[in-house]
Amino acid sequence: MWQRFSRMIRSFFGFFISVAEDPELILQQNIRDMNDQVPRMNESIAMVKANVTLLEKEEAKYKTDMANLTAKIKAAIQAGRDDIAGSYAAQLEQLKGAFARNQGQLQTARVAFDKAMAVKQAFMREKDRKTQEALNAIADYRRSQWQKKVADAMEQFEVAGISQTHDEMVRKIEETTAVNEARMDMAMSNVDQQKVKIDDDAEKLQASELVKQFKIEMGLAPAQAATPAAAEKTIAAKEPQRTA
Repeated sequence: MWQRFSRMIRSFFGFFISVAEDPELILQQNIRDMNDQVPRMNESIAMVKANVTLLEKEEAKYKTDMANLTAKIKAAIQAGRDDIAGSYAAQLEQLKGAFARNQGQLQTARVAFDKAMAVKQAFMREKDRKTQEALNAIADYRRSQWQKKVADAMEQFEVAGISQTHDEMVRKIEETTAVNEARMDMAMSNVDQQKVKIDDDAEKLQASELVKQFKIEMGLAPAQAATPAAAEKTIAAKEPQRTA
């Protein structure tokens, strides 16, 4: 009993494992997983692009501020206000430092964006290749499953004994036909033999009647009441003598 129960449990789990390991289902899930990665990748690339855009805006602002401070420094120098020009010059140096940092960050962000786009292009090419490969494999798998069903049907057709039954019935019909043909030949043979026998008997009877007639004419046998057929034969035999 325990063995039967354990075997049933193993078959139950084996069924679900076989279903879970269905190649078509796994490949379809892989295609869905790859398609799901595209929006997440686009979101990450959008964040990198946003950082580049932000740094470019800061770069433009730094350039504008540096241009304004440079103009103020020149104006202060022309006005003979070196103290004001010095204050603007200190601000300009700080601004140049921030601008330099911005330039480094912007360059890094642009490189990161270019790499992200290259990764996306490579991923999309690989995704398309694997998707097409998976679709082809699924088509081959479905075709093989259909061929398996056809093969199973053909095997069941053979196992069912239809071919054997067909041959057996044909053989029986041929045997029955042969027997009936033999019976027909025998029946026709019997009919022919009966006709021959009747003909033989008729010839013997006719010969016997002629012998009796000759004996009567020769006086070797007493005359008897002849049958109508015999009388006609006797009259036919005597008619030439009367004519003579």
